[in-house]
Amino acid sequence: MSGTSASLRGRVVGALMLAFGIGLATPAAAQIGSERYAAIVVDARTGNTLIAASPDERRYPASLTKMMTVYMAFEALRDGRIELNAPIRVSYEAAAMPPSKLGLVPGMSITVEEAILALVTKSANDAAAALGEYMGGGSEDRFAQMMTLRARSLGMRNTTFRNASGLPDLDQVSTARDMALLGQRLIKDFPERYAYFSTPHFVFRGRTHWNHNRLLQEYDGADGIKTGYVNDSGFNLVASAQRDGVRLIAAVFGGRTGRERDRHMMALLDQGFASMGVSPARDAPMARRGLPSIMASAQAAPVARATARPARAVAVVARAAPQPRAARRTVEARTAPLRATTVKQARAALRVEQGDTGRAAAAPAKRPAVVATKPLAKPMVQPAAAKLPAKTNGRRSG
Repeated sequence: MSGTSASLRGRVVGALMLAFGIGLATPAAAQIGSERYAAIVVDARTGNTLIAASPDERRYPASLTKMMTVYMAFEALRDGRIELNAPIRVSYEAAAMPPSKLGLVPGMSITVEEAILALVTKSANDAAAALGEYMGGGSEDRFAQMMTLRARSLGMRNTTFRNASGLPDLDQVSTARDMALLGQRLIKDFPERYAYFSTPHFVFRGRTHWNHNRLLQEYDGADGIKTGYVNDSGFNLVASAQRDGVRLIAAVFGGRTGRERDRHMMALLDQGFASMGVSPARDAPMARRGLPSIMASAQAAPVARATARPARAVAVVARAAPQPRAARRTVEARTAPLRATTVKQARAALRVEQGDTGRAAAAPAKRPAVVATKPLAKPMVQPAAAKLPAKTNGRRSG
């Protein structure tokens, strides 16, 4: 882009923001727009891309990995290779996984359904490892290879899995497009089991574990899917929402905080629904979400290197007036590729957990008081899953 066109673009964005009476997000504080950022919004029915920013750049998926683990489990249940009430014996290796976890101990048993519920709510790494070992014939590494092969067959061309949990591994990468596709396939291939991702909480041995995905309570029409976090990924989220018969699936990578990521996701979904001609929800006042009418992704400081080139700013219209379907368009922006990491840097990154446990652990006030041990709509079919080698020490996932 020439200096003149870049200047013109800046003036246009600035004028729009002044018209709506808001300012840019503070560049130093925003992670959305950094080199870890990537996003995409797709129409779940057609797969058409409505919004995209670096959708094919490789990123660390963190606990979004568990979506594939659950997909494999659903497939095995459907094919009759495993059963929901089948016992899974917990190995020493699985029990030793860092948080987020259920606190499983070697030798104890959990059922396949308990493991699935632990993954979609608590994002428990010990349960993910145990389920991966179970479906991988005793080897999580073998299961991860199975995950990768199945992902490639689904069209996830830029995804490689190395474990069942999403704990840090330099070779475990994916893209916003691939993860949105996986969300689409979970809904399409297992409509009777997708309800597991709507589970608000479940009780395991007397302890209630709440779902990390706050969009279930905060965004009208949201019904899944999965959060993720590690140091090198930032806060990730794949979400699905349905309004007026239109379902969207979106993926966001690289939020500085869970709240920033959630707000950005809601803005993207609002824009996506508007482009599909779906009116904004009447009972969703802007004040509830704390979102401006236009949110800019700002040129945040790079994650790892001060010398890395900044990402181009992407203006996201959160509350645009509904447009006819013919007016849909894709917004493209590119950010820096996944950075090369030395072994020393990798070990330093392994100290953080995946999931949203960095946010308040208390249950939101809007969550139902009833304790559920099953998904809101109990599935009636049975699926499958698998695993791979992890290069992680002192790492966490959730």
